[in-house]
Amino acid sequence: MKIKFCGAAREVTGSSHLITMDNGYKILLDCGMFQGHFDNLEELNANFNFIPAEIDVLILSHAHIDHCGRIPKLVKDGFKGNIICTPATRDLAAIMLLDTAHINERDAEYQNKKLDRKRDKHPGQKIPRVNPIYNAGDVAQAMKQFVTVSYDRWMDVVKGVKVLFTDAGHILGSASVNLVINQGGDDLRIAFSGDIGRPNRPILRDPQEMWPADIIITESTYGDKLHIQKPAEKEHFLNIIRETCVEKRGKLIIPAFSLGRTQELVFLLDQLVNEGTLPNVPVFVDSPLAVNATDIFKAHSECFDDELHEYIVKDPDPFGFKRLSYITDVNDSKRLNTSKEPSIIISAAGMLNAGRIQHHVFNNIENPKNTILMVGYCSPGTPGGQLLRGATEIKLLGEELKVNAKIEIMDSFSAHGDQKEMSDFLSNQTKSCKQLFLVHGEYETQLIYRDYLRQHGFDKIEIPDLKQEVGI
Repeated sequence: MKIKFCGAAREVTGSSHLITMDNGYKILLDCGMFQGHFDNLEELNANFNFIPAEIDVLILSHAHIDHCGRIPKLVKDGFKGNIICTPATRDLAAIMLLDTAHINERDAEYQNKKLDRKRDKHPGQKIPRVNPIYNAGDVAQAMKQFVTVSYDRWMDVVKGVKVLFTDAGHILGSASVNLVINQGGDDLRIAFSGDIGRPNRPILRDPQEMWPADIIITESTYGDKLHIQKPAEKEHFLNIIRETCVEKRGKLIIPAFSLGRTQELVFLLDQLVNEGTLPNVPVFVDSPLAVNATDIFKAHSECFDDELHEYIVKDPDPFGFKRLSYITDVNDSKRLNTSKEPSIIISAAGMLNAGRIQHHVFNNIENPKNTILMVGYCSPGTPGGQLLRGATEIKLLGEELKVNAKIEIMDSFSAHGDQKEMSDFLSNQTKSCKQLFLVHGEYETQLIYRDYLRQHGFDKIEIPDLKQEVGI
């Protein structure tokens, strides 16, 4: 048996790992899109490190684009098998992939307009048109291949292979993948963590331990960091709001992923409203995708933790309050850019590399009254990653801007477990694990996390490189 690491190897996007059994049966774990700053980004997303038509089944951990974003491309290129995931992941993937398809189409249209001008200047030169890697029709076709199974229920994938999802606590519907593969009378247990969530976070249940496994593939995003804890987080957040919106009379701009992070921020603001501590300023969620994702959150209460179920008894809508407006119309979004009134604006994308958030930051980052609050991981080459690393100037929408606004960082909002939280999640594996592979992390971080895991009972730990194939 072999495992080939086809993405998220020594970096954090493009999650994809291929298991090839001795009989040739191929299991793909995730099929994510590469995001961020790569010189060969288009090439990475346009080509697979395997032949799609040869894949027998895809098992999907969750609906973030860096884990599911190339599924329509996979189907378009010949994959005919089932896509197995939880019900909430299926519903979220439908809107996430459709949104990505529209972005792909708009980007291709923009690039073709530039190429048209180039053709006009050089009429004899052959300049090919740019095509999106997939479109909305490809998404619709891919969704036909989804098959869902709830948490904690074994499902036969094929004779000799069964899978069980355990709750990863990362985003709605996120799962760790527990595989049992029987060959020659022996059971090999392979566990894939997906992205590991955090204990004692709002909305979702705590991460659930995976079944003890022989082979483990696990993420390492924050393998070198510890997050601040919940009580300090709420007070810190409130202080940022007061300083920006009350004392300075400025805007608090929050780049946040439409899925997960936005809902957690809204829920926290809802709690502050009910406690009577949120200043009297309007709050805007400016993201059509976030609106759709929030509706799906409301439809999947089976993923909620006990705390939220109890909260809903007192407040039936934990994602809405009087001063909160969800913005979908682009003209309403543009009006926020020209408004001078203090406000809180939550908008996507979280890495500042696309979406409406770019316009909000573009119009507000040079004003020292304002604050840009970064609440999660950003790839180093993205505009968000530059702000996290202390940039004094940033390029957005083709212009160089001075960073005069205050930059605040609260990675405690991250949906990824920190070093200790991930290690605790794996603690039941020390006796069974024969080999552990670190994926979904920057290499320098993985080296630190590897040493930490060695101190906590793990022995054979590898950090595979992209396209590396390992015999099991």
